[in-house]
Amino acid sequence: MDTAKLYAQLIQSAGEDISRDGLLKTPDRAAAAFKFLTQGYTQSLDEVLNDAVFDSDNNEMVIVKDIELYSMCEHHLLPFVGKAHVAYLPKGKVIGLSKIARITDMFARRLQIQEQLTTQIADAIQTATGAAGVGVVIEAQHFCMMMRGVQKQNSWTITSMMLGAFRDNDRTRQEFLQLVAKSN
Repeated sequence: MDTAKLYAQLIQSAGEDISRDGLLKTPDRAAAAFKFLTQGYTQSLDEVLNDAVFDSDNNEMVIVKDIELYSMCEHHLLPFVGKAHVAYLPKGKVIGLSKIARITDMFARRLQIQEQLTTQIADAIQTATGAAGVGVVIEAQHFCMMMRGVQKQNSWTITSMMLGAFRDNDRTRQEFLQLVAKSN
């Protein structure tokens, strides 16, 4: 399938002249951008982890917060942007910290809904580490709400997924949420 040709047709369907100077290379650029923005489909958890899971005696909470994320709404093909906060309680294994951001990117770089993205990140961290618990909170702004429809530019969507001790233990969940809420 020639994605650039599809973009050319899309541009023409809007009433634009595809031969106009400013649009001559736009179909190729848009196709390359779309490939980049959906590269998560070509990645797997094993590839992203790249053997960066290590034995550890640590059993205290590990948090990586304010992970920037950029994704595209599967309903309107418009961006949503925000940040993820990810925590886990190690149980014999820890993961390279950068891998948490890479896992977030792998799933964000797919056509998504925020609710599913939150779940996918939590499940992947759980699978990779065998943790006693995993917590993920995502805060994002959705261009499908900002640019069209209700046009609410200042609205935020917050989703969470709690697994294991983060779901079962109120103190663990509260510690995570309080640490995430603290400003940098």
